[in-house]
Amino acid sequence: PYHLLDGDGMLHSVRISGGRAVLCSRYVKTYKYTVERDAGHPILPNVFAGFNGLTASATRGALSAARVFSGQYNPANGIGLANTSLAFFGDRLYALGESDLPYSLRLTSNGDIETLGRHDFDGKLSMSITAHPKVDPETGEAFAFRYGPIPPFLTYFRFDSNGVKQPDVPIFSMVTPSFLHDFAITKKYAIFADIQIGMSLIDMITKGASPVGLDPSKVPRIGVIPRYAKDESEMRWFEVPGFNNVHAINAWDEEDAIVMVAPNVLSAEHTMERMELVHSLVEKVRIDLKTGIVTRQPISTRNLDFAVINPAYMGKKNQYVYAAVGDPMPKISGVVKLDVSNSEHKESIVASRMFGPGCYGGEPSFVAREPENPDADEDDGYVVSYVHDEKAGESKFLVMDAKSPQLDIVAAVRMPRRVPYGFHGLFVKESDLNKL
Repeated sequence: PYHLLDGDGMLHSVRISGGRAVLCSRYVKTYKYTVERDAGHPILPNVFAGFNGLTASATRGALSAARVFSGQYNPANGIGLANTSLAFFGDRLYALGESDLPYSLRLTSNGDIETLGRHDFDGKLSMSITAHPKVDPETGEAFAFRYGPIPPFLTYFRFDSNGVKQPDVPIFSMVTPSFLHDFAITKKYAIFADIQIGMSLIDMITKGASPVGLDPSKVPRIGVIPRYAKDESEMRWFEVPGFNNVHAINAWDEEDAIVMVAPNVLSAEHTMERMELVHSLVEKVRIDLKTGIVTRQPISTRNLDFAVINPAYMGKKNQYVYAAVGDPMPKISGVVKLDVSNSEHKESIVASRMFGPGCYGGEPSFVAREPENPDADEDDGYVVSYVHDEKAGESKFLVMDAKSPQLDIVAAVRMPRRVPYGFHGLFVKESDLNKL
């Protein structure tokens, strides 16, 4: 069986310098990938596709246990795929998958990608880390968490500007294991979503079911904790019925309130198995910290996710969002620009670029034209994305003008081979690459 969340992580980089583009595609050399490559076959079942039916799951589990006991595989060295996203903080570049520790990477001067190894931050990071850490561009700090099916179901932590991990803050007030894929930060708080999509080891063991499923009786909540909290004593939870966000776009502080912008998965029951039925509606959620009142405003009726902002605005009020259009799901047929400053209940799309018939892309990234200019407009830059033409069999790297009303294509780099559809990407400045 196959599930698109289970593939080994492969990185595709385009390094543009001096008018020349270099493409490199490399697997992240995780422990699991390396052992299975050398063996010539899978050793451990993957999480999402490996448990289908009680008999098959029991058989795979017994076979995996035998391989572990025989010394063919050591789970202490990691089971993750590093297939979800990338992050740069503490002058290091990481490939991330939330079932394991991050893998450190470097890009060579000729554009090649090298896996340096699994990174535990001098033994201070245990088990795993989210695939979506948040980096404050003004302080250089990174904020992160891990989650899982055994208590504490959520643990919050951060890294200082040098990449040194700070102590864990276990959150025991999350009383059931939630599929907590992403979160948001402001200058004052970290914000977590306790959604209806959760995890059940019991169902996986006794029924051979997927470890991730929907609990329709659960009322979703948003949790808010001071971002420099040393314990969970100031954690507050707010019920938000019907709000199931897998990704978070941004959040910021207002007077006695927090605002978060995120896609709400309206058909959450289909998130793992029937992705063609998923529709995500971007909403602006405001939490009044004095009264506890939560208000919600839809930003667009389009099916949008994999959204990004100008990273200079992480954790503070921004105006523009660049989101991928899911049509047909789970493929991405275009990108739109949203103006989230609109306070009226109307469509907030202000620019759009559809890739054309049979053409689909990946998550967009925003690249500032003058990243060191504090006076630059928020949307003064480019939106970039890989796009594949399924009819012609060609892949391109598109560079679009973020200010233009049609997101005009200002450059297109033809790829010598296909770049497969993936999850999340990252733009890294040349000056940061030189630090690796």
